[in-house]
This record gives sequence, structure tokens and C-alpha cells, in this order.
Amino acid sequence: MAGRRIVAILGSYRRDGTCAAAVREILAAAADAGAETLPINLLDRRVEFCANCRSCTQAPGPARGRCVHDDDLDGILAEVERADALVLAAPVNLYNVNALTRRFMERLAGFAHWPWGRPGPKIRNPALTKEAVLVTSSAMPAPLGRLFTGAVRALKATARLLGARPTETIFIGLAAQRERQPLAPKIVARCRRAGRRLAGARGENE
Repeated sequence: MAGRRIVAILGSYRRDGTCAAAVREILAAAADAGAETLPINLLDRRVEFCANCRSCTQAPGPARGRCVHDDDLDGILAEVERADALVLAAPVNLYNVNALTRRFMERLAGFAHWPWGRPGPKIRNPALTKEAVLVTSSAMPAPLGRLFTGAVRALKATARLLGARPTETIFIGLAAQRERQPLAPKIVARCRRAGRRLAGARGENE
């Protein structure tokens, strides 16, 4: 039987940064457990800014509305739709996820139906058929980062728009002590456990 398919979306300006390292550990552990993995680095994809035209929100129905932009978004979302599970990762910049990630998030408006004249949007398909691990990092200690930044809330909202239920959040605090700061062993272990769980593996020991 084929293994589960896990897609990771990384929104980070640093290819070798904290979030990137965590994603690598998660996907490596998932692959070791038999999963097929695909990392998508938003830094390498062309995702235009949302024009806020709301064209994608007008047509009714459960299918995602089509965007006026012709860029890499459809290809990314096609990979997401084929996935069994997701990893969503982005660092904290100025108390929330960074602009690279926000740009991607805003382009998910088509997952909502919001015709003109309605007071607010409604999610087209509220079913959460996938699971997601969320990863973020901050210069703050993790408990303060969870309390004083909007990163976790933003990543949870993104997961739900993509049809995924967040099952674990890995918040890596004190991530700015050095320019290239390695992951702490306990974070590595936690990432690898998360990867195995996404792959459907039962054992959690190293």
C-alpha cells in the first residue's frame, strides 16, 4: 500500500533558517516512515499579491473560486489537494507571520464564497479532511510568542482554508540568539515525532 503524501509549505526568507530546519526534520522522519513528501518553498514560487477584486469569491459552490492572476498558486494548491497531510511553516516578523506567508494566505480568498451584498464570507467547504502540523519561530520565548503574536492563529486559519485540521503546533522560541542557530535536540525530537505521526507511524521513540 502506498504511503501517505505530505506537502510542506514554507514561507521563510531564510533557506537555512529555523523553520526550514524544522520542516526538513519533519519531512525526513515522515519519509523514513514510508511517506511521500514534497517541500514547497514560497521563496521559489511566483505568487502575486491579492488584488482584493473578490472575483474568486463570487461564484457559488464548493469548488475554490478562480483567481484573476496567472502565477504559481494553482500549481501549489493542486499539490495541496493531492496531499493527505500538510506542514505549514512561517517565522514571526513584527508579531505575526511574515509578508511572504501573508501574501500566500491572502490568495486563499477563493476558498470562501462572498458575493457582493453579503456582510461577510462563508467557507465553501468546511470539512477538514487532512491533518496539519504548524511550525513557527520567534525571538521571544515560546510561551510569550504564543501569547503576544498572531502567528499561530494565522497558520491555523490557513490550515482550515486548505481543508486541514491542525493537530500539532511547534513553536520554537528564542530563535534569534545566533545568525545560524541549530535546532535544540528536544525540538528535533519533537519534529521527528510529528513527521512520523503524519506518516501514520505508531512508534514515537527515536
